[in-house]
Amino acid sequence: MPRQPGKANPPRDPRTARILEKVRAIPRGFVRTYGDVEPAAPRLVGHVLATIHDEGVPWHRVVRADGSVPMGPRQLDRLRRECVPLRGDRVDLNQARLPP
Repeated sequence: MPRQPGKANPPRDPRTARILEKVRAIPRGFVRTYGDVEPAAPRLVGHVLATIHDEGVPWHRVVRADGSVPMGPRQLDRLRRECVPLRGDRVDLNQARLPP
């Protein structure tokens, strides 16, 4: 089935679908770490976010466990626009981390 412009195809893997659902559920102004999203496989979260090209997935709300951001200035800019609390170039996880 051809891909429709502007719409992402739904993931076929249930684990990928679950990861994307969890990331989409992070509200504006909050973040989660890769380990918060998928404790057993945080690297899988990074892989999914790096390979899924869906504008509806707020990838920028997922950060490293120390609050640093893997996508640098581009990600920091998006987080600043959402008023996510930062300490320098890291997210202040004490304030911005979404409770489980």
